[in-house]
Amino acid sequence: MGEKTARTYSARPSELHPSWYLVDASGQTLGRLAANVARLLRGKHKAQFTPHLNSGDHVIVVNVKGLRVTGKKLTDKVYTSYTGYPGGLRTRAYGDMVKRHPTFPFRHAVEGMLQRSTLGHDQLKRLKIYAGEAHPHSAQRPVPIRFGPHGEVETIA
Repeated sequence: MGEKTARTYSARPSELHPSWYLVDASGQTLGRLAANVARLLRGKHKAQFTPHLNSGDHVIVVNVKGLRVTGKKLTDKVYTSYTGYPGGLRTRAYGDMVKRHPTFPFRHAVEGMLQRSTLGHDQLKRLKIYAGEAHPHSAQRPVPIRFGPHGEVETIA
């Protein structure tokens, strides 16, 4: 009786202030980079992370054409879609998909790591992906970052 119990902190939407980050994807592995970017979009790197709010940041990923994949994924990894008609199963290898839509494999990988809900869709809207070096978000003054060996965010000075 009379004991004080610890209260769990839950952030309010007015307390959340998203930052803008710039990530250079050239030479990085597809899955590792996608996992780290998904963590930033979700907001799990922040102390005030709240699972039911969009507490993540905006992430700009440039040079997606320079992403690496390991093993035989270039030919063996297959993306499938279904047209809705009989016999309408379409398959495309990773190598062909990168030639046709260079940003699709990365967006697909990050999307698979987020929640399948309205919250996940809102978090995915904060992801901006560009195949080359140029991006139109310089007015937001994104902070260039890279990920350490254990996924920690390191600012590039």
